[in-house]
Amino acid sequence: MKTTDFTDHPDVKKIISGLRTDKIHERPFSDVLDDNNNQYVELVQEGGGVLGVALIGYTYVMEQMGLRFFSLAGTSAGSINAMMLAGFGSASNRKSEQIISALVNKNLYDFVDGNNDSKDFIEALVEKAKRVKLIWKGWQIIDEIFDDLGLNPGDDFLNWLSKILKDNNVKTIADLNNLFGKRPDNLMIRPGIDKTLDGLEPRLSIITADLTTETKVEFPKMSSLYWANPEKVNPAIFVRASMSIPYFFSPLSVKNIPRNAEAKKNWETMVSFYGDVPKEVKFVDGGIMSNFPIDVFHKKNTIPRLPTFGVRLGVDRDKANNITSPLNLFGAMFNSLRHLHDYDFILRNPDYKLLIQKIDIGDHDWLNFALKDEAKVDLFIRGARAAAEFLRKFDWVQYKIVRNQLKTIA
Repeated sequence: MKTTDFTDHPDVKKIISGLRTDKIHERPFSDVLDDNNNQYVELVQEGGGVLGVALIGYTYVMEQMGLRFFSLAGTSAGSINAMMLAGFGSASNRKSEQIISALVNKNLYDFVDGNNDSKDFIEALVEKAKRVKLIWKGWQIIDEIFDDLGLNPGDDFLNWLSKILKDNNVKTIADLNNLFGKRPDNLMIRPGIDKTLDGLEPRLSIITADLTTETKVEFPKMSSLYWANPEKVNPAIFVRASMSIPYFFSPLSVKNIPRNAEAKKNWETMVSFYGDVPKEVKFVDGGIMSNFPIDVFHKKNTIPRLPTFGVRLGVDRDKANNITSPLNLFGAMFNSLRHLHDYDFILRNPDYKLLIQKIDIGDHDWLNFALKDEAKVDLFIRGARAAAEFLRKFDWVQYKIVRNQLKTIA
């Protein structure tokens, strides 16, 4: 496949053409601009396995309409797109085509890097095999679960993302900060707006779950808790931690945690952990604690200079759970726990409903790593459509009025 199989698809070109005809790119979406008239926003992306392909279609349309991503956050699949958007350079750059290029040259099934028994079980799971077959296949992978705590080591994914970042001269957090962590020189506040750029700096937030200390972790912000020299850490490790779907991938283990008196104080101050600092921690998918970390850039009682857009993969809570077996009881509990924090934040901050767009992912399965080329294109188009729908309905001026009203109430 080629990048143009996505960008030049008739449906995508029609979406872009329609937005330009309606002059959507001339609307205000932010009060932070550059001298090329690009507008800057923050973007939070939800996790969802291979459905993350749709996120690229979403960001592609955003960039085509002159939007740039000043700060980025994501969990699991959302963290992959967030890291690549950050790792491909300054916030002022357009990057989605580079991400498409990285995607089309990768067989996603390579990420399923366990043994043949593990692959057979995953195929049966995706194909929704009958219970007897699932039990039989499940029995064959018991050893992997007990020995490695997961079916796939995740090495292929880590090596793939590390190479992508390395090819763009990003080997460490320090490299990433030099590329993305600095505010572009040509930024300005929209004329007529009584604000300044003071204190405005780009930020990347990758969410993962440290099960050893029961901590919701934000990388790279909290990397000093886990590494003595965090500036030298490969940032691809953060994403490998964030996308470690429990039991599907082995947890990411980090050893030799700093454990001196200063480190213990940092654990108490930063995450309220008062026990002895462990020698090793295990990370799994951040989605078990916050699959859609829309609160990460939130500032109370202010009218923001730039909005925090959020994009979700699919529609949640559109029907009640029918709990009739231990398996769907577990599924209902797991989904409730992973969405609780995010739902609660949105309920307490209803203005965020104006910032969030859901992508209709159709019948695509989030665990189908054997995704075919036509399915990748379809997900990309679905993301593009969702972006166009959001851009047509979002009203920056009205959103600031809503925020001002909330500020007055507070």
